Amino acid sequence: MWDKPQLLNWLANLLIGLAVLLFLYAALLVVVHSPLFPVRQIKVEGSLAHITREQLQYVVKNELKGTFFTLDLEKTRVAFEKLPWVRQVNLRRRWPDRLEVNIEEHVALARWGTVGLLNTQGERFDAASNDALPVLEGPEGSEAEMARGYVAFRDQLQAVNRRPVHLWLSARRAWRLELDGGLVVEVGRDNPEMRLAKFVDVYPRTLAVINRPITYVDLRYPNGFAVRLPGYTPPPKPAKPAGAA
Repeated sequence: MWDKPQLLNWLANLLIGLAVLLFLYAALLVVVHSPLFPVRQIKVEGSLAHITREQLQYVVKNELKGTFFTLDLEKTRVAFEKLPWVRQVNLRRRWPDRLEVNIEEHVALARWGTVGLLNTQGERFDAASNDALPVLEGPEGSEAEMARGYVAFRDQLQAVNRRPVHLWLSARRAWRLELDGGLVVEVGRDNPEMRLAKFVDVYPRTLAVINRPITYVDLRYPNGFAVRLPGYTPPPKPAKPAGAA
């Protein structure tokens, strides 16, 4: 091999090339980890109603580790998303020293029983709220279905100035609503929106004009609905005349 100059030149060039690559790689590592490239600016974007400045500062102080190049964006995103009311976070580096944090908050639609909240996408999340929210109760995994049902029923009932405050969905997918004022409406399983639409249509000339408290309405009848009036006793039947058969 030593008597082949062309091969020796090729090996020498290869070794020089490898040395240059190693040098460049080492230089890149030094630059990437250099304290000369810290994250100096953090810009938080999004319409934030529940997340506080102190919560954001806590994440920045305790979770943002590394330089502009070495900062783990996935780990940082997860840290922000652990905050209550945070639904989704997107992070982006902006040269030379800025990190942009776009935060989407949950928008609470209802309470999920006594264990959490539902957002407008029908997703359950854990947070505290003092707002007067409706309560939804149903089988595990039915959160999105109940959120859609609540919105549909709410919109239908607006026509008669009533609103649902409590909804139940049974394991058989039968609906029950409690409206403001305490009226319980048994909607049932089949065609619930159609049944409620019929109820809304006749409500102004039936229940709305009855001068008595009504506590329960059952819509599970093909041609009408049943009403429960508390304390109501039907008038006695007229007595039969003497000698009548």
